[in-house]
Amino acid sequence: MRLTPLLLACLFALPVAHAAEPPKHLSAKEILDASPDADWRTLDPASTLYMDVPGGRVVIELAPGFAPAHVANIRTLAREGFWNGLAIYRSQDNFVVQFGDADAEDTAKAKPLGMAKTKLPAEFARTGDGVSFTRLPDVDGWAPEVGFVDGFPVGRDPKTNEVWLAHCYGALGAGRGGPPDSSNGSELYVVTGQSPRQLDRNITLVGRVVKGMELLSTIPRGPEPMGFYENATERTPITAIHLASEVPESERTPLQVLRTDSKTFAAATEARRNRRDGWYVRPAGHIDLCNVPLPVREAKR
Repeated sequence: MRLTPLLLACLFALPVAHAAEPPKHLSAKEILDASPDADWRTLDPASTLYMDVPGGRVVIELAPGFAPAHVANIRTLAREGFWNGLAIYRSQDNFVVQFGDADAEDTAKAKPLGMAKTKLPAEFARTGDGVSFTRLPDVDGWAPEVGFVDGFPVGRDPKTNEVWLAHCYGALGAGRGGPPDSSNGSELYVVTGQSPRQLDRNITLVGRVVKGMELLSTIPRGPEPMGFYENATERTPITAIHLASEVPESERTPLQVLRTDSKTFAAATEARRNRRDGWYVRPAGHIDLCNVPLPVREAKR
């Protein structure tokens, strides 16, 4: 048989190498959807506040590990119904909403604190001893190291062995006057604007909102310079603030939060640090502490 050029080419042709499939990068949502149940924790009812306003319920997780004295006072105030019938009396654009007794400075009109303490120590930071700290590799302008402790965004200074809560969006803080120890936990604020990290270690943070931020961030802004309403009718009334542990189980909001020391959290954070979906031209390779989402889901029944 005569070997034609075409047959020769077929006999001695090299095998065709098929291009390898590019690795599939999962989105943060896909990672969360595939997460094991063990990577989630249920909110502790004894450290969860329900703040009921006309638009619905705001769910707040308290941080007794960072502000034990303040959290103890807040629990007492909630049990005694201190905030029931009071109002959100301040909404400052790109900063905070604040709530409590608008007449607190007038001793003749101020609402009694009941069994709560009238004076608390400043709880701006805590020792890092015994703390399980999940560090972010990203640089931060406000702390030598940043990361998470028990689901809360924190800063850390390894030289002083201090750890403190960070003023991220949704952080709950206790308002104070001039002296560092002038807070009693009755006047609270929630960060609704760009993270005011300059307040870190200057005021006591007591927790964070885990659900219902839209009910606070959309409240009409008060007048300049600080957003305090001049007319009491503009305030947002607070129906009640209860500890979840004081609410019948059938009326609770069953929520779970992703463990910040889990592999799922690490993978989801990396997916957001380096976005690789079709829209992004260049992955950032960086994520800010306060831009790391803290996933929440309804508890499985």
